[in-house]
Amino acid sequence: MIGKWLTQVFGSKNERELKRLQPLVARINELEPEIKAMNDAQLKDQTPRLRTRLDNGEPLDDLLPEAFATVREASMRTLGMRHYDVQLIGGMVLHGGSIAEMKTGEGKTLVATLPGYLNALTGRGVHVITVNDYLARRDTEWMGQIYRFLGMSVGTIQHGLDDRQRKESYGSDITYGTNNEFGFDYLRDNMKFDAESLVQRELYYAIVDEVDSILVDEARTPLIISGPAEKSTQLYYQVNGIVPKLKAEVDYKIDEKARSATLTEEGVAHAEQMLDVENLYDPSNIELLHHTNQALKAHTLFKRDVDYIVKDGEVIIVDEFTGRLMPGRRYSEGLHQALEAKENVKIENENQTLATITFQNYFRMYDKLAGMTGTADTEAAEFKKIYNLDVSVIPTNKPMIRQDFPDVIYKTRREKFNAAIEEIKELHKRGQPVLVGTVSIDISEQLAKQLKKRGIPHEVLNAKNHEKEAEIISMAGQKGAVTISTNMAGRGTDIVLGEGVTELGGLHILGTERHESRRIDNQLRGRSGRQGDPGSSRFYLALEDDLLRIFGGERITGIMERLGMEEGEPIEHNLISRAIENAQSKVEAHNFDIRKHLLEYDDVMNQQREVIYKQRRDLLTGVNLKETIEDIMMENAETIAAQFADERALPEDWDWDAVSDAVFQQFNFRLAKMDENTLDGLNDEGLAQAIYEQAHEIYNQKATMLGSEEDFRQLERVVMLQTVDNLWKDHLLSMDHLKEGIGLRGYAQQNPLLVYKKEGFEMFQETIERIKSETLGILFRIQLAEPDHIEDLQQPKEQPLVFSGGGDAPAAKKPVKREARKVGRNDPCPCGSGKKYKKCCGR
Repeated sequence: MIGKWLTQVFGSKNERELKRLQPLVARINELEPEIKAMNDAQLKDQTPRLRTRLDNGEPLDDLLPEAFATVREASMRTLGMRHYDVQLIGGMVLHGGSIAEMKTGEGKTLVATLPGYLNALTGRGVHVITVNDYLARRDTEWMGQIYRFLGMSVGTIQHGLDDRQRKESYGSDITYGTNNEFGFDYLRDNMKFDAESLVQRELYYAIVDEVDSILVDEARTPLIISGPAEKSTQLYYQVNGIVPKLKAEVDYKIDEKARSATLTEEGVAHAEQMLDVENLYDPSNIELLHHTNQALKAHTLFKRDVDYIVKDGEVIIVDEFTGRLMPGRRYSEGLHQALEAKENVKIENENQTLATITFQNYFRMYDKLAGMTGTADTEAAEFKKIYNLDVSVIPTNKPMIRQDFPDVIYKTRREKFNAAIEEIKELHKRGQPVLVGTVSIDISEQLAKQLKKRGIPHEVLNAKNHEKEAEIISMAGQKGAVTISTNMAGRGTDIVLGEGVTELGGLHILGTERHESRRIDNQLRGRSGRQGDPGSSRFYLALEDDLLRIFGGERITGIMERLGMEEGEPIEHNLISRAIENAQSKVEAHNFDIRKHLLEYDDVMNQQREVIYKQRRDLLTGVNLKETIEDIMMENAETIAAQFADERALPEDWDWDAVSDAVFQQFNFRLAKMDENTLDGLNDEGLAQAIYEQAHEIYNQKATMLGSEEDFRQLERVVMLQTVDNLWKDHLLSMDHLKEGIGLRGYAQQNPLLVYKKEGFEMFQETIERIKSETLGILFRIQLAEPDHIEDLQQPKEQPLVFSGGGDAPAAKKPVKREARKVGRNDPCPCGSGKKYKKCCGR
């Protein structure tokens, strides 16, 4: 109550923010006559002038009015488009590192040119992220005219470019591309063996178009680069044969809310019988159990033409939010192979994760991040918590006059579709265009068949013909047009109304089902009513729809019973619409928890990834490892000495054969025999020093044999780089293995996340120690080639990579774990004496 009163007096946070920006809008408008009076050459000179002022210490924010006025005039001269005042506000919000929510048709693509130009003045590069290659190409050519007119370079990152082309595009002032391409380029750069082949520069400023789609909808799917793992595919065929013989509710149970399928006791017994194993839960059968569970999911939870399609003998994932195909992406943990077995297509080999990152952690690496979309406010809490991004709702240039009718609800899906088809028929007859939204390819094709039977001409837009997406959706506003679309609905392409359509009521949106997220429904609605156009929308629902059936609960059914329902008779009531929105809110909250949970686990990996990738960058950029290698030699010498130098015995009674073996194992030489004088009074420090000095001498001899010190330093970098990559790959497998079973720790009253953090840290510490030890071992054992051949060591043998949204990795071997962190020789002693460890307990 008090909150409402304060909002009435002081305005909402959004209103206060918009009010704060108004003086800047006035200042840009004041500059317009002055900028307009410039000739083309003078307008182009604005860019070097503004850059000089920036170089002389003037803050970027102070340049905003003049930069925005310059872009507005350049847009008029190149595109004939003048930025509206509300678009200037949108540009300011983006420059401030926030999300601008702007309705469909308000010109978000043009808005991005304002902060894009301003931030590109720094010379650090601006990335504009789009949802598909078509939009990246279109915007580069279309908006690129403004930038090029003002003397700025524009690049595009597209699928199929080589490293040289990518590097050139990333070197541009403005770079357009898809989120997948940017993310994979980051991972690929961190697998390179040559600094010259790195393509991305620093991640300075990104403007994410359709920010809700990229940072929310796709946040659950990590980007993964995989290499082939040596595993047989025969097991998939074996378990695939038994699943169809299992009976629902008897052998297995399905939880649609949690999207899980589990075997019952009867099902386990039945499976054991068919697989001819005594105990499916025996540790030796753990892989067989895993494949059985994945095959069960593939058969019961994943539907063809809904979750995936089969095209040219491949199982291709369909994005659940956009309805677009995701070629190249694969489900992880053997699920994709289970689907291939189910559909009887060639089963691809399992893959081993070589590099991975989530979009959440990739985009949080930018110094400044901003986004724009027509639908962000419902996810404002998530944007703030995960990305620290505020959402500002920008007013429309013209008042929104679209009429959104309450939902119409039927008992059965059959009644619902019959009613929807009748409305399509009536609207088509009078010439009013209709855009029909469906939640899956399957439903869009069924509906198309029904319309064909009734002789209603129509276009179908789904993942099977997404190449024509822009072409089909651009015609959806023409007189008499009927367009059936999955959730993709041509985001990024304007639907312009044809002649005479305005008088007929504009474009009508007909939703055939509510999505789990209100935001996706709002995106569909937002295709109508652009720039003050008339329009309308209505959703047709049935009690059998998944959302109502799974999440609506008894509340909606109870309301329906109170209102009364006859066969074929709909209920249209705001109370029902509100109840459905409540159900959607619950699902949104549940999905947010899943994404937050994923991020909490990925944050552990992210810290480790940053350490490893920084080490790789240092190695690539020519860091001198001489001191590092010497330190590792000393550490290993001290470890050997601490193990065998027994202070309770005389040095001559130490196990010198064991000392010699340990030295040989690490350094590949036998320790020279010590005389009596040297042995007298020898302690662990003395032994460590003796080992180190001999190792150092042999090491220097190796360096001399190679010819030049720089060549040997290069050899050190190459060896360490390859060791880092091999052990990082093993570590990723170990972390996958740890994560797979971590949920079971909850049964032991442990917090799985805390256990994952603790054990993951210990495993990472072990990996770092192994990197040091193995690098040293290789350098002491390596047989040096002729100096001319040293460059051959720079490139490891190439292996095919898979770029995916989920990588399959075999179960990793559990690494040996130290119970506590290793204490360095010069660290303070853990006992609290105040002495160095080597002078105290380390003795």
